[in-house]
Amino acid sequence: QVQLVESGGGLVQAGGSLRLSCAASGRTFSTYGAGWFRQAPGKEREFVAAINWRVGNTDLADSVKGRFTISVDNAKNALFLQMNNLKPEDTAVYYCATERHPGLTTTSRWEWEYDHWGQGTQVTVSS
Repeated sequence: QVQLVESGGGLVQAGGSLRLSCAASGRTFSTYGAGWFRQAPGKEREFVAAINWRVGNTDLADSVKGRFTISVDNAKNALFLQMNNLKPEDTAVYYCATERHPGLTTTSRWEWEYDHWGQGTQVTVSS
């Protein structure tokens, strides 16, 4: 019954920006922590960003710090990933996910802590 749907991916030149959205049903981002992961061809899925809105905590992978921002719009029950100054190495399928336990006091960058995942949206950055 929990569904997550990503959108906003596409093709962009290096240095450009994209904003990814994750619409949720059956679970609220105001209660559950959430995160973004990505998987490039031939590579394992890796952590990108996480947020725990209730305690105001965010966590970003070193590779995207200063360029990406994760946020939640509670009115729309939507999760966002603002991606600025994109690089070719950012090319991947991006997935949003929610943590398996509500009311936690910290963020998590580990896949096993997330129990619901979206279908992914493709981001391609050309040079």
